[in-house]
Formats: sequence, C-alpha cells, structure tokens
Amino acid sequence: MPELNQDVLDRETAQRWIARWEIQQQGYLPDREDRFTALIDAVEEAAGRPDPLVLDLGCGPGSLSVRLLDRMPAARVVAIDTDPVLLALGRAAYGQRDGLRFADVDLRSNGWTAELGLDRPADAAVSTTALHWLQPEALHVMYARLATVLRPGGLLLDGDHLKDDPAVVPTLARLGQALIEREEQRRFPGGLPESWQGWWEAIKEDPALAGPLAEREQRRLTENHHGSESVQLATHVDGLRAAGFAEIGTIWQRGENRILVGVLAL
Repeated sequence: MPELNQDVLDRETAQRWIARWEIQQQGYLPDREDRFTALIDAVEEAAGRPDPLVLDLGCGPGSLSVRLLDRMPAARVVAIDTDPVLLALGRAAYGQRDGLRFADVDLRSNGWTAELGLDRPADAAVSTTALHWLQPEALHVMYARLATVLRPGGLLLDGDHLKDDPAVVPTLARLGQALIEREEQRRFPGGLPESWQGWWEAIKEDPALAGPLAEREQRRLTENHHGSESVQLATHVDGLRAAGFAEIGTIWQRGENRILVGVLAL
C-alpha cells in the first residue's frame, strides 16, 4: 500500500493525540500496563537473543511497539496496521525511533506476510486489544499465514479480552466479565473519562489529520463493533492449533483480560 502523506502532522500534535489515546485505553483496561509488562517479559525470556525481530499485529499508534523497544533497544519491531489515522500518529510521533518500522498492511489480505519484506523469520508476533476485530474465518487464515513467517518455536502473544464460552462454562464466563466491569466501576464511578467512540469523534475535528481521515473513510474502516468479531477464546485456540502452534495457553490473566500464547511447532 502507498505510504501515507503526513506533511501537516507534526510530532507534538501526534504525541498529544496518542497521550489522549492512552488515557481512554486505560479506562477500558485497568491492568493495561501490567499486561504490557508481562507480555514483554515473555518476549524477552523466549527470544533467546537481545535483538529479536518482532511483529506487532494491529499496532495502532505504536503503544506496545515503543514499550517493547524501551525494554529491548536492540530489537527490531515491524508495527502493522491498516488504519491510516493511527499509522499517521505513530509515524509522526515515533517514526525516527531506531528499530521501529510501521507497515501499512491489512492482516485480512491474501499476501500480507509478503508485503512485510522480512529478511528473516520473526522471533515473535505480539498484539494487544486488536485481533478480536477480525472475524473468525479471517482470524484463522491470518494465523496460518503468520506461521509461515515465524521461526520454529516462535511465539504469538495476544493480550486481549477473550471470553470463555458461556454455553460450556457459564459461571466462569460471567465471572470473567464481571471482574473487569467491577474494576472499571471502582476506578470510574461516574463513567469513563473518554470513550473509544468519543476519542474518534474528537480526532475527526483536527484539520491536521484530514488526509488520513479521508483515507480511513475510503477504506471503509469504522470505530464501531459489529458483533461478529473473534471475542471467544476458543476461536483463537482453534485457529492457532490449526495453524501448527504446538503449545497454546494463557500465561497472564485477570478475568477475561488475558495474554494468550501460541508456540509454533519446532
């Protein structure tokens, strides 16, 4: 895909919007920083080298990518997304960061792995609060293609709200959701300071992002959920197993908020 033109988007403006993004994300994820820390711990432990090649799937403005590089400065991170607004923010704020490359690539496309131009297999693929946006069939295909660019023994680490199946374990499913909701109510008894939709409505008024916003509209991307995403834990487990991941399990969890890990077969 063509590189986005961000001539009118300066670093300070991008950083201001990203700071606001971080606040609204923290509202939905009380343990967001703990989850970031645990996920990066796992990359550092499993990589076996100080300079791993890591793919950040659905990177948004680069929140996980920059935290990973803060911990592992010699790493190389390919931050992948198809939202032109979030990519423009990430590139303007972090585009000069050593080891970080943003890639305008749609994980639903047939050849998304080829578009990355990797010079060696990746040691890990990471994601936070992104892969649930893919519908189940697209998710399974994405995992299968991911397996072709990970090294044997490489990891998929997905931090997300992944729900137990209420038809199989109704009490566990209810408790998993309740823990998150109760913590949100304790922290924000008057409601969230800014919602996901509210952030998007606000950024649409910034003329510095008119170009990326127009491109976003052309790509028919939306900030609204449609009810057909891959929010069930079993959907991810089944897709990883079919793609050849030998070990699959949760290594960190609070309610339905978890880090799911898949280890590619040797």
